[in-house]
Amino acid sequence: MSELLQQQHDNGVLELVLNRPDKKNALTLAMYAGLTEALQSAAGNDQVRAVLLRGEGDSFTAGNDLADFVQCAQRPESMQTILDFLHALVDFPKPLLAAVQGNAVGIGTTLLLHCDHVLVADNLKAQMPFVKLGLVPEGGSSLLLPGMLGQRLAFELLVQGGLITAERACQLGIANQQVAPERLYDQALAAAAAIIALPQQAVIQSKAILRAPQRAALHQVIDEEGQQFAQRLTSPEALAVLNGFLNKSSR
Repeated sequence: MSELLQQQHDNGVLELVLNRPDKKNALTLAMYAGLTEALQSAAGNDQVRAVLLRGEGDSFTAGNDLADFVQCAQRPESMQTILDFLHALVDFPKPLLAAVQGNAVGIGTTLLLHCDHVLVADNLKAQMPFVKLGLVPEGGSSLLLPGMLGQRLAFELLVQGGLITAERACQLGIANQQVAPERLYDQALAAAAAIIALPQQAVIQSKAILRAPQRAALHQVIDEEGQQFAQRLTSPEALAVLNGFLNKSSR
């Protein structure tokens, strides 16, 4: 496991920790591959009863690393690494929790739609600025959010890229609970402990029943979104925005 993605396993809970705080835990392709491998391994590990996703530092994740974004534009086949992670989220059979603080940008928000229990800190700044980057929604969000919120609210969040505070995340059903930043980790562990105290196979079977109606459709939508996302990455609109960000960051 890369030092940028760490694992901690204790009392049946596997923590997957994004450990790139100096870059606000921006996700590289290697981190995506590590997350996919960890989820697939945890699915078959009887010692793991739940997985908790979290980030070190003051942010959950600022989304995709911009340098990797440009690489995806130059090598569209690298997009499959990200899609593999999204499919692993859909297929993960055990309880999946997230503890989210600070920035949760792009996939940092859409991946929460696949979690079973989400805690957010008071300082949450979630956003899905896909269109602002010249891109399109990803992660199955074009299916999940309209179903959760209706088309108009989904348009506001996915197309207009509206900011989502902790309070609003709970109101919209994206998060279960809002807590103080200093209590986020302990509260997330407590939530995980409460879930794994339940009869394990009944939990797994119940999650499967809840997810079954959308599972096949989600896999299809994730692939369709991925194809359009890859096409948009090579568009003049997206390349102009991404290169602009890279030029700013190199100054």
